[in-house]
Amino acid sequence: MSKSIETKAADNIRILAAAMVEKAKSGHPGGAMGGADFINILYTEFLNYDPSDMTWINRDRFFLDPGHMSPMLYGVLSLAGKYSMEDLANFRQWGSVTPGHPEVDVERGVENTSGPLGQGHAMAIGAAVAERFLVERFGNWMEHKIYTFISDGGVQEEISQGAGRIAGFLGLSNLIMFYDSNDIQLSTSTGDVTKEDTAKKYEAWGWKVVTIEGNNSDQIRKALINAKAETEKPTLIIGKTIMGKGAVTETGESYEGKCETHGMPLTNAGASFANSIVNLGGDAENPFQIFTEVKDLYAKREAQLTEAAAAKKAEQAKWEAANPELAQKLEKFFSKNSPEFDFSSIQQKENTATRGASATVLGAFAESVENMIVASADLSNSDKTDGFLKKTTAFKKGDFSGAFLQAGVSELTMACMANGMALHGGVIPACATFFVFSDYMKPAMRMSALMGLPVKYIWTHDAFRVGEDGPTHQPVEQEAQIRLMEKLKNHKGKNSALVVRPADGNETTVAWKMALENTTTPSALILSRQNITNLPVEGDVYEAALRAEKGAYIVKECEGTPDIVLLASGSEVATLVEGAALLEEKDNLKIQIVSVPSEGVFRNQTNEYQASVLPVGVPRFGMTAGLPVNLEGLVGENGKVWGMESFGYSAPYTVLDEKFGFTAENVYNQVKEILA
Repeated sequence: MSKSIETKAADNIRILAAAMVEKAKSGHPGGAMGGADFINILYTEFLNYDPSDMTWINRDRFFLDPGHMSPMLYGVLSLAGKYSMEDLANFRQWGSVTPGHPEVDVERGVENTSGPLGQGHAMAIGAAVAERFLVERFGNWMEHKIYTFISDGGVQEEISQGAGRIAGFLGLSNLIMFYDSNDIQLSTSTGDVTKEDTAKKYEAWGWKVVTIEGNNSDQIRKALINAKAETEKPTLIIGKTIMGKGAVTETGESYEGKCETHGMPLTNAGASFANSIVNLGGDAENPFQIFTEVKDLYAKREAQLTEAAAAKKAEQAKWEAANPELAQKLEKFFSKNSPEFDFSSIQQKENTATRGASATVLGAFAESVENMIVASADLSNSDKTDGFLKKTTAFKKGDFSGAFLQAGVSELTMACMANGMALHGGVIPACATFFVFSDYMKPAMRMSALMGLPVKYIWTHDAFRVGEDGPTHQPVEQEAQIRLMEKLKNHKGKNSALVVRPADGNETTVAWKMALENTTTPSALILSRQNITNLPVEGDVYEAALRAEKGAYIVKECEGTPDIVLLASGSEVATLVEGAALLEEKDNLKIQIVSVPSEGVFRNQTNEYQASVLPVGVPRFGMTAGLPVNLEGLVGENGKVWGMESFGYSAPYTVLDEKFGFTAENVYNQVKEILA
């Protein structure tokens, strides 16, 4: 019996997937072979995009969660003409466009970098929120679908709890997720680790759930048709698929459903690569081929897509002609430029907490940066993102007229959704929580940095001065961890993240300026809970604070060569100012004080500028409420850093300042010791 064209196309993807892994001598063929039927039907019948304009803003998006199934994605995209057979043959090799786990490459159809399980589908949910936000503002002509593909591992990752809850709560009917349920994972069968009823779990969250044979094209098609028609809920299609579908042994016996095919080439897994390729209809000697009938199928689909995209673009052009102001706004939303904003107009209160200063800026953003979406992990009244929320409304099912996401207690999910919003485009995502809980978000921030996404991270309660809440809520090592991202370069040779810890309210305004204008990497603002005395400034406070844009600058100069340079970021700069006053009063010392909100930015300045701020040969003293390593690279071997050497304790922050030595008196004593 001859194969249907759907089966032949899926088998073609299976052959290419197995061949990629075999040639690379590493990778994951089994899942890709099992998921081929779904991905083929999706791309040949449902996913809408413009083959000649892959960055078209109104395209459907497909987000892959299990990045190890990259051979499946590269396989189907090669049938669609986006990868060559040579590209596939160079899978996992140096300099190839087919890395082991997909890295965002929209021109070739890869919408997201994936690898850490669970993050990809949470990104899809963020993209679905962005789509609803934009449709609310520009009209139904912008409607498109967000598809995502998840595996057993992604469902097991804890992030699926937050992602499933939020998608169901918001009724994201534009989201369609295929769950590749093959009962096999890397080291065991799923039955060895779980017995949950996944369908009931998602139904409880408010999803529409259907279970099908995941290798049956007719059932896949029917499920997708129904999912597209759904208007109230996100859809989960549980596809019971076969791991390593089509794999056979040397004697021709089936080798399907084996754990071994999950994470190694078929040959290493106990199957016969050559026999499996032949079993699927391919040429074992030359597996990197596209069947003629399959080529015709995808060519026909390309023509359909081109025609459909032209019709939708014509509809958009008609809308633009009738709504020129909205059309101009839409263009600005999707441009790579930062929005225009007059930061000099911000008036900060004297001696305020930097989280409060951030609230002032966010309040102004809510009125003028129309495509910003702010999220908070159940802390909006404490991380002060309520400065934004008070001038808008939170998202709810059927109403995306506001611009705030109440994410609930799910920091990692929130951050991954922000990544998805940024990947979708058209919006500026920001997300907030306490700095100590950045620990929950680090995997997502790493992905922001890897993909070059301009997500804004707002982290408040920046040090032990959280006080009575005690060591569980007092960050110590967190700043050192995040500042590593300043030192780590991305693949474009730039700092992979911007990290700014402002020293007062006016520096906070400038920190937000730096973050908003940074459109190529994530930005992190580290903000205080307690009030901070303003830095001593003569003249315009905003103009003075603009010096922070160089990453470090001189807050207080002295005549001639200083006896010592004092440096810090955040709250500690004000403590240095107090200590310097004692040193000048008691010992007539010449002191230069430096604020270092971002070492990463400072390191990018000219050598001449760096030497003017930190003159060579002059002793230095640094103070940080984090680990001493935060400043050791700037202080050098001939100086000293006063920092934290233990977790915090529960007590009022003024008591902790005294106990930990973050006082003017200790600055005085430490400097005297250095100079002695």
